[in-house]
Amino acid sequence: MVHQPNRDGVARKGRGATFDPHNRFAPTTSEPVDDGWWQEESPTSLATEVREERTRSALSWNSSPDLPFDRSINPYRGCEHGCIYCFARPSHAYWDLSPGLDFETRLIARTGLVERLREELCRPGYQCRSINLAGNTDAYQPLEARYTTTHAILALLLECRHPVTLVTKGGLILRDLDLLRALARQRLVRVMVSLTSLDTELKRTLEPRAASPSTRLRVIRTLADAGIPVGALVSPVIPGLTDHELERLLEAAADAGATTAGWMLLRLPREVAPLFESWLETHYPERASKVMSLIRQYRGGADYDSRFGKRMRGEGVFAELLEQRFRKACRRFGLNDPAAEAAQRLDTSAFRPPHAQGDLFD
Repeated sequence: MVHQPNRDGVARKGRGATFDPHNRFAPTTSEPVDDGWWQEESPTSLATEVREERTRSALSWNSSPDLPFDRSINPYRGCEHGCIYCFARPSHAYWDLSPGLDFETRLIARTGLVERLREELCRPGYQCRSINLAGNTDAYQPLEARYTTTHAILALLLECRHPVTLVTKGGLILRDLDLLRALARQRLVRVMVSLTSLDTELKRTLEPRAASPSTRLRVIRTLADAGIPVGALVSPVIPGLTDHELERLLEAAADAGATTAGWMLLRLPREVAPLFESWLETHYPERASKVMSLIRQYRGGADYDSRFGKRMRGEGVFAELLEQRFRKACRRFGLNDPAAEAAQRLDTSAFRPPHAQGDLFD
């Protein structure tokens, strides 16, 4: 049975998407039509559904020159944070689900992931390089409180002294403070906290179930005080909506204890473009046309440019100006100092394969 896309364009409490775009892999599509008969109104809220999927492989590999890692682990598919701009939304189509509301309400928890990772780290010829947790959706989304898969992965990586990087916008990361502190003592972890805006009202619809701006700054402060290398990722920068906050975000992050920072431009691959534009029309109709016009000026007239070297930064005068502002602000607030970055370089030399399941000897 093909899931029928919702196209009512209704803003729902605690959800980012306003509709379910058609799954591009589905063989058929359907459209609601008002035929004059009574129809039940769309609910104003949607419950989260979770299904479990047995893990076949733990590590995902990439060769992208835009990324500082070549392997990652994703404990969950879909993300309840519901960020309307999330570049990972199109991946939900591979599971016969919509990148819209389905992405944030119909989630998949991967079971057996830690056991599979243990097996892969034990393989002959495995070469240790930092693992990014997670590269697609947030490892500390609300679902983690129930499944604790991220916690178990960190414990395994500590056991075998394997370095890991984390990017999150979830306050749940503080639950694992002791694990992170133990990893940091052996130069095995770096954390980047995603900052998008300091405007709580904007955050409420842009990232409905992610941690508040104040909570994310508290995460940075707590991690820094615990001796855990932590930085801020200003992402995504949205032209005409959040770009004016760049310097304030970097200053707030530095004041909280961040030592490094990065930024990424809004990305609108595949179904994300119509979802984001619908969100703009619903929540910021007076700015929608201006924001989309600015985005296209960064992207050579298109909604998105997937080329390596362009997809994260854009191009043109505005992109160059944004990069200049970022670098100048980092210098002003003491971020990205080469000496500090060198001191925080992760150690890959101490890795030892973990004990395989069923080992008789320690």
